[in-house]
Amino acid sequence: MVVAEHANAEASANAQPKIMARKVNVFYGDKQALFDVDLDIAQQKVTSLIGPSGCGKSTFLRCLNRMNDVVDGCRVEGAIRLDGADVYDRQLDPVQLRARVGMVFQKPNPFPKSIYDNVAYGPRIHGLTEGRDELDGVVRNSLEKAGLWGEVKDRLEQPGTGLSGGQQQRLCIARAIAVNPEVVLMDEPCSALDPIATARIEELIDELRENYTIVIVTHSMQQAARVSQFTAFFHLGYLVEYGATETIFTSPQDTRTQDYITGRFG
Repeated sequence: MVVAEHANAEASANAQPKIMARKVNVFYGDKQALFDVDLDIAQQKVTSLIGPSGCGKSTFLRCLNRMNDVVDGCRVEGAIRLDGADVYDRQLDPVQLRARVGMVFQKPNPFPKSIYDNVAYGPRIHGLTEGRDELDGVVRNSLEKAGLWGEVKDRLEQPGTGLSGGQQQRLCIARAIAVNPEVVLMDEPCSALDPIATARIEELIDELRENYTIVIVTHSMQQAARVSQFTAFFHLGYLVEYGATETIFTSPQDTRTQDYITGRFG
């Protein structure tokens, strides 16, 4: 697709893309969900995936850390490379991949454990820390990065499920970044939250991109415009257009993009 190819070149002009997807096709059984998607994800930027329900944006997101592996009957074709290495290499352990490419889901899903143990879980299972002091430091640092430390520092042993919805989502972000990933995927992270909690998450996303590459699926075009530097518009399983967010929203080159962002369909 001409527009997408032009934007891929633009996105990677200043640096090698963190993730490169080429000719990605995804099938659920006999039904094809994605068609020949080519997309570069710029390093330490926020890339939004937008489009109507069922257009393939969440399917594409789940390809990036092989979450589709756990879906029966799902088949992925094409190439996805993280720092040049094939994400679908059979020698690559998906668990290790997901430590590098973390994920935050639509609905906050803290483990039925304490706030401390939610964040400590990843570093423990991956053997990233030695001793309690180092683990304490990782937990505190992760909660601070997620903007939650000040609210929970006196109740770390209380259940994570006892927090408010917005706090739970920030706890899930802290849990994702505790293993020091390079990429954080977010699948509609604010859809279950009120406007105040949503604003906190959006501020957090802007802060996190200093250290992480972020890909976010969102139904909210206003949110995409606020938080992302690049935007990809999907429709009926195709990547229609991709480029700098400001360009996509002010002067899209495809009539389908124009119709979607002006509310003619969606």
